[in-house]
Amino acid sequence: MKAKAIVFRGVKQIELSEVSLKALSSTDVLVETYWSSISTGTEKMAYNGLIPSWPFIFPFIPGYETVGKIIEVGDHVNQSLIGKFAYVAGSFGYEGVNAAFGGASEYIACPVESITVLDNLENPECGIALPLGATALHIVDLAQVKNKKVLVLGQGAVGILAVELAKLMGAKLVAATDTKKKRLNYSTADLKVNAETDDVSAALAGHEFDVLIDSTGIMSAIDTGLRFLKFHGVVLFGGYYQRINIDYSQAFQKELSFIAAKQWAKGDLERVRELIAQHKLKAERIFTHRHTIEEDISSAYLQAFNDPECLKMILVWKTDILKHDTES
Repeated sequence: MKAKAIVFRGVKQIELSEVSLKALSSTDVLVETYWSSISTGTEKMAYNGLIPSWPFIFPFIPGYETVGKIIEVGDHVNQSLIGKFAYVAGSFGYEGVNAAFGGASEYIACPVESITVLDNLENPECGIALPLGATALHIVDLAQVKNKKVLVLGQGAVGILAVELAKLMGAKLVAATDTKKKRLNYSTADLKVNAETDDVSAALAGHEFDVLIDSTGIMSAIDTGLRFLKFHGVVLFGGYYQRINIDYSQAFQKELSFIAAKQWAKGDLERVRELIAQHKLKAERIFTHRHTIEEDISSAYLQAFNDPECLKMILVWKTDILKHDTES
């Protein structure tokens, strides 16, 4: 079967190409993509050639944020899944091209265990937020924020969701910093600090935080944040870092603990789905930009990678039948 897919051909080379899907196995499902998205962390690093290892070997299909409709299932899969919307974590079901993680395709063949059914979501597009929401949830779980004061550095998509989840999970106070006013406007933090225009020390004066969550990846920002942690405070690294280089004296004097959050834990995708369904987590607040597949695809990726006001770029694959399907 042939499908249109976004392919990274080489360093800074992106194109929409026709690819071949592998045959559906007895435990696979075939998903027709309605929406996918762009990772501004992993995919940006891969675009710049900074992850020269499997599965990021050119040419490859990116994408682990995809929502579509199940249109076919293998012989050993429940037929009742046909017609349901699902979040797809990706696919390795292609011929002649690598998958990293293979979700940016018009059609996706993947094992049934790779999907999360979105039956209970009023707007299935919100399923795009499941992986980032689960990442933020895992960070907040590791931080054990209940009755604690939390400082979140960076109000990108993960930072915004981490703030919202920390409040939901009983944090006493949640403060957030960013250098962009518009990002802070999306945030639900109790205390917001614009590190570009505000005096951070004055804004956070009188506060000693139990937990510092970083979603900036910027070492100088982490160094500044360490000053506001209490003795035996905890630092959560919520991004992906090529190197860690921070002021050790702060860690030494305060006997700080450091935790690296890998991704998400088993069951977190389903937990986020339920929070969205119950209107406890407003995932769509991070959907700031849209781009159809018919438009120049490189421009969508460049905007997602370089525009600080683009929290989450939604790639729209189905524009003609979208309204009918989501309302039927």
